[in-house]
Amino acid sequence: MGLSIRAAAIAAACASTGAMAAVVTIPDSQLVPTTTLYTNVFGTQMVTTGGGNAANVNDPSGRNDDGFRGPIPFGYTLSNFFGQSYASFFLNNNGNITFGAGLPDFTPAGPQGATQPVIAPFFADVDTRGARSGLVYYNTSIANETIITWDHVGYYSSHDDKLDTFQLVVRGPDFAIPAGEGQIGFFWNTMQWETGDASGGSGGFGGTPAAVGFGDGQSNGFILQGSIANGISGIVNDHYIWFNLSAAGTPVPVPPPVSAVPEPETYALMFGGLAMLGAWTRRRKVR
Repeated sequence: MGLSIRAAAIAAACASTGAMAAVVTIPDSQLVPTTTLYTNVFGTQMVTTGGGNAANVNDPSGRNDDGFRGPIPFGYTLSNFFGQSYASFFLNNNGNITFGAGLPDFTPAGPQGATQPVIAPFFADVDTRGARSGLVYYNTSIANETIITWDHVGYYSSHDDKLDTFQLVVRGPDFAIPAGEGQIGFFWNTMQWETGDASGGSGGFGGTPAAVGFGDGQSNGFILQGSIANGISGIVNDHYIWFNLSAAGTPVPVPPPVSAVPEPETYALMFGGLAMLGAWTRRRKVR
């Protein structure tokens, strides 16, 4: 199925009866290779205000397990996300943001399994208590744009032998979106683990791995094809994807960019090679 046809089919499935009726799978083929995050300007370190196991509420170090912070104002309104609009969000240590309440859950049943509307670039059991683990940051100082970064974070229980780095970008209605980008972006750099110990994992793998996607809090959602399956960390490693919200309020992937146009020097070499080939062919014919 062509990309434009696929996007239209996804939007149509979500628009039926004014709400989504199931879980829609986003093909892994929509991911675009990259070796960089959207930005290296991370902003403010998250200090938790609530959460589950070892949330370390109000600990100024920001190190925690299953903690969250919120509500945090966007500074704009995220309009028509599954038919609702939100002026603030909860930042959850476990690789996602939610609306209405924080989410201490650490084992995903798919993002659509969350009890609140959720945006999850990598919903898994992040644990930043290990000495080598980085922290979670949020940047709401940019007009009409919010950036959240999980910077070299470890996994439960306090493991820091493998680390993941990923980023979420959310944009408000007044943001001038460049061609090829979208309203919501997921960016992943080096991803070395996908499962915490309490999710049945061992050494960062096995059990119930991470989920990537969106949910409405009512068992409906969009998830990346490789979600909750072994190998999801390798699928997203060094990739990104942008989404726009459809008229139905559901995320639709932005088509991957076409291959870069060759530089003029490349054209010169190409045409020069063709000319030489033509001359060689003509010489062969007159022999």
